[in-house]
Amino acid sequence: MSSTHNLFTIQFWGVRGSIACPGPETVRYGGNTPCIEMRVGSERLIFDGGTGLRVLGQSLLSQMPVEAYMFFTHSHWDHIQGVPFFIPAFVKGNCFHIYGALSPNGASLKQRLTDQMLHPNFPVPLQVMQADLRFNDLKIGEKVEIGEITVENALLNHPGEAVGYRVSWRGYSAAYITDTEHLADGLDKNVLWLARNADVMIYDATYTDEEYYSKASSRVGWGHSTWQEAIKVAKAANVKKLVIFHHDPLHNDDFLDHVGEQAAQQFPNTLMAREGQTIQLVGASTQNLVALEEAKVSV
Repeated sequence: MSSTHNLFTIQFWGVRGSIACPGPETVRYGGNTPCIEMRVGSERLIFDGGTGLRVLGQSLLSQMPVEAYMFFTHSHWDHIQGVPFFIPAFVKGNCFHIYGALSPNGASLKQRLTDQMLHPNFPVPLQVMQADLRFNDLKIGEKVEIGEITVENALLNHPGEAVGYRVSWRGYSAAYITDTEHLADGLDKNVLWLARNADVMIYDATYTDEEYYSKASSRVGWGHSTWQEAIKVAKAANVKKLVIFHHDPLHNDDFLDHVGEQAAQQFPNTLMAREGQTIQLVGASTQNLVALEEAKVSV
């Protein structure tokens, strides 16, 4: 068996929230919206289909045919806008197993992805995609077993609902918890459950506490959390490495540098998510984590 089948690797293709924000002030962290790829054993898992999914798709063109499992947290635009531009989905012979929970009004993920590609929103309908798209309605709390991989989910605190995910494999675990707002009366039990003893927790820290509680422009009720709350969760859940994710489009590279410095003072094993960044779980110990910066990554 290839040594790559014995690795658990996480790569970030889009790390912004709300809207893509390319430009000179976001070069180092990136401006694409959420998309994360996990290579777990011999399987490829993709989480969310923001504009980062387009970039991931380009990287897969030399690896086709491709089979992957795609999990969506919810269908707000910043998490699905890359789907119409995901080139591998238009290529016959590729296969994508697509998972997403029903919306509060009962609409399936397939229906919502179909709707965004209908006139007048988009010129090419979902039906033109030639890959084998296998849609699965995901129940809250349902486990998905993919060989030795277990994917668990839990409901998050977000307008219109969203789900977080936990991926477990051979004693390793990674939690993907984005688009969630912390509770006013204590830590969210669903978040703690997803993050429990995780090797890596990727957490929605869109705001700072100062922004969130601002009297001039409060973000309370907007469905996102802060880096200070991320640290509370990481400590309470015994997380080994915290990744701050879903950066506000108004936060430029220098601002995020400052957040990273502050967060690392309170929780040393903290990373600021960057496009192209890879986290690789290696060796016999789940505590042996190596973060490779974009310049060291071979895509």
